[in-house]
Amino acid sequence: MTLPFGSLPDPALSLAYLIAAIMFIQGLRDMTHPRTAVRGNLLSAGGMLLAVAVTLLSFNIITPAVLVGGLVVGGLIGGVMAVRVQMTQMPQLVGVFNGFGGGASAVVAGAELIGGSFSVDVGLAAIFSGIVGTVTFFGSMVAAGKLHGVISSSAIRYKGEHIVKILLLVASLGAGAYMVAQPGMVPFLEAAWVPPYWIMVLIAAALGILLVIPIGGADMPVVIALLNAYSGLAASGTGFVLGNSALIIAGTLVGAAGMILTVIMCESMNRSLTNVLFGGWGEDPSEGEDMEDIYEGQIQETSPVEVDILLDTADRVVIVPGYGMAVAQAQHAVAELAQLLKEDGVDVEFGIHPVAGRMPGHMNVLLAEADVPYDMMKELEEINPTFKQTDVVIVTGANDVVNPKANEDEGSPISGMPVLNVSDAQSVIVNKRSLSPGFSGIPNPLFAKDNTSMLFGDGKEMMQELVNEYKESR
Repeated sequence: MTLPFGSLPDPALSLAYLIAAIMFIQGLRDMTHPRTAVRGNLLSAGGMLLAVAVTLLSFNIITPAVLVGGLVVGGLIGGVMAVRVQMTQMPQLVGVFNGFGGGASAVVAGAELIGGSFSVDVGLAAIFSGIVGTVTFFGSMVAAGKLHGVISSSAIRYKGEHIVKILLLVASLGAGAYMVAQPGMVPFLEAAWVPPYWIMVLIAAALGILLVIPIGGADMPVVIALLNAYSGLAASGTGFVLGNSALIIAGTLVGAAGMILTVIMCESMNRSLTNVLFGGWGEDPSEGEDMEDIYEGQIQETSPVEVDILLDTADRVVIVPGYGMAVAQAQHAVAELAQLLKEDGVDVEFGIHPVAGRMPGHMNVLLAEADVPYDMMKELEEINPTFKQTDVVIVTGANDVVNPKANEDEGSPISGMPVLNVSDAQSVIVNKRSLSPGFSGIPNPLFAKDNTSMLFGDGKEMMQELVNEYKESR
């Protein structure tokens, strides 16, 4: 059915796509700085809205009723998710969104093969989009499940797993190659009318699941960034299938940004991408590591009252958040404590490790939700030289990102990993539920140092008690 408002002429369509592409690029640039990130997000979303609108106006794709219905349903779902999903659940939501992008790319590419004219170029682009998009969708669902706790966050491994994944990849490429070489039906499935493209997608689905299942939940920051890149690359491939320049540009930008972020995450953990995908921390803790040898008789416990006494005499305080803060949803209590200290003339900053949490920027997002000013959040390279001039460091929910073994033990699994050198401060307060190890599976000598005191308990409860004690002593 032809839309009642007609089609846009080709020059107008090309101009609209160009404007959308410029909005994507400028939006991405704005998102590199916290102060302009909101504007960048809106600008990028506006560019996508423009691209979608002119595409629907220019081609006889759907009727106005279906268009409005899709916008209403999608808007309602997005609105409900925006209101109901908590900031601590952002990592899994981002994972789901990555998956939706990849899945949509695979489905659209397949639909174009069915309804459009076939050529080798289109077929090759569809193979790429189908495999990468399907792997992204199912891999992202597994990643989101691990982050949300519905799937075990531990690394699920089995003998011969790499061989199985290689065979699945070869099989999916084989199905795609058959499609290009001889478009039509797989011979022994002709009666069921199963195109080889969907056979390829089915195999890629198994590959996506098996690629992420063996990766531990603590490696999800890297995995989420990589899957984000995959979703962009799949969209770019679908853009080639459709001959849509706006989709090619948008997908390429997302793919490139995701790959760059993945590399940054790996460097921040001093690990290679292959080690994250095929190695996995926490499977075999270092031999000879005995927590009792390190901790026995060396742990000093403290209380909110004692910590308050330290804070009363401090001139400079640094707060180091970690995943435990996110789990306990302690960011508001932490932000309130920082504000109280700041009002009393104390120099307060937050030391943010790039892989703290379960996705890139996880701690920044949580602190921003609690109205912590961006200029108080300092990255590792900026905050590390200042610890020697810091009176009190409060570590809330962080573990491996403050583990001095990274600098002191060459045989440690985290050797060489950039960490926050909090032990350089005069006093260190570590808030954790227990002495359990972090994602590396090794003990943390920081807990046993002479200038460290352990504040055991739930992050939110302990931080709120500390806030109350500080208020009473003002």
